[in-house]
Amino acid sequence: MKKTFTLAHPKKKPARVVDAIKSEVKKYIKRERNKQLPQDCNYWAFDCKFGDTEESASDVHQNAINKQIDAAVLAGKDSFYIEVIARGDFRARKIED
Repeated sequence: MKKTFTLAHPKKKPARVVDAIKSEVKKYIKRERNKQLPQDCNYWAFDCKFGDTEESASDVHQNAINKQIDAAVLAGKDSFYIEVIARGDFRARKIED
């Protein structure tokens, strides 16, 4: 998902627009997690970027996306860019003693 979201809508309140954006990101992540994993992977990792524009976007953790959206709203920004790319990864099990 590579998308620029606008916070201004003529008929919706800004709080509902923000909720819709957060919901769309959450649905995308859930949809990607339900896909078949590649052969040598055991979980889905997500590479996420957030910024005012695509060029100025910086890396963020998946769990920090909602906080970044809230910060953009508080800063009074009209739009922002979110990039969430799924990739298969391998996580080794912890060895219990």
